[in-house]
Amino acid sequence: MRQKLAAGNWKMNGTGAALAELEALIQAQGTAKSELLICPPATLLSRASEIASGSHLAIGGQDCHAASSGAHTGDLSAQMLKEAGATAVILGHSERRADHGEGSEGVAAKASAAWGAGLTAIICLGETLEEREAGETLHVIGTQLATSLPDGATSANTVIAYEPVWAIGTGKVPSLEQIAEVHDFLRAELATRFGADMAAATRLLYGGSVKPSNAAEIFATSNVDGALVGGASLKAADFAPIIQALDAS
Repeated sequence: MRQKLAAGNWKMNGTGAALAELEALIQAQGTAKSELLICPPATLLSRASEIASGSHLAIGGQDCHAASSGAHTGDLSAQMLKEAGATAVILGHSERRADHGEGSEGVAAKASAAWGAGLTAIICLGETLEEREAGETLHVIGTQLATSLPDGATSANTVIAYEPVWAIGTGKVPSLEQIAEVHDFLRAELATRFGADMAAATRLLYGGSVKPSNAAEIFATSNVDGALVGGASLKAADFAPIIQALDAS
């Protein structure tokens, strides 16, 4: 049975003072049934890992370079994240794809690097509003999945997050039918490529304006195993109800 996952992506938010939110989250959700993960800025990784040590909360990175070292100013390797206390890393987020021109082949290379360092790769996929309105959603998602996911993927080293670009931070959320269509499609595509057992065991997250008011109905949707949450994960008081909804689903 797949363990549900509530993952928070702090993006470029948070200085040292924000670590108090991790302490509050640990106190509030120490007995959560779901796996909990927070991905803070890289500057907070080591301190966040110290705070989370021995708790139910895991810490992850927001990106990594495909190389283990080298002349890559400003980048971080997967090994660096691991040494700082990360257990997972977000890869291929739409903001990285759009703002930094990252392609799916590069995401796949990063995933292989993450696995090599012992990190779980959370691979993000999603369509733009124009692609959705043109009826190209499943084609776009299928192509991203095929080219972002290396052959070595297993249910232990990989999580897939569906984040429609047009829903991230906009307050807009796809219908439950639209979410189910994509998640059902992802499960079927994984089964075709990797086999039924791997597909059945791999966790599929939904991301894109998940909040306490809509979490329960999203988590009741077909093949949704949790969420990758942005803004609502910055405050323990906002993230806790989402975790509770996931536990109850």
